[in-house]
Amino acid sequence: MKFLFLVATLILSLADAQEGMLKESRYEFVRSSIGKGKPYFLEVGAESCRTCKSMSKMLYQMTQKYPNYNIHFINVAFDRETAYALNVRMIPTQIIYDKAGKEVFRNIGALSQERVESLFEEFGFKEE
Repeated sequence: MKFLFLVATLILSLADAQEGMLKESRYEFVRSSIGKGKPYFLEVGAESCRTCKSMSKMLYQMTQKYPNYNIHFINVAFDRETAYALNVRMIPTQIIYDKAGKEVFRNIGALSQERVESLFEEFGFKEE
């Protein structure tokens, strides 16, 4: 009985840890959508990275504030080919693509919420 209680507690704590985190997007889906009239913000990282988790929580809040923005988390921990395709050397890395699909911004490391919001303005993210 104690064992079942411990397992249930562990499962619930893991679920809580993921709550408020930006959900993982498959790069194949995102890649097929880039360049089709809307800018994209990619957060490239891994769930095991502490800084990536902080960025994920902040970006999750941004998706709540701006639900129509294309903000995606690409988890490269299990997909090294995607990291290679995106030329990611360190995580977290943020990449912004403009409406035409051209990479217009890249950053390695964490960004503040204020900086992310200024990037949204600078690169034409708009609520529709």
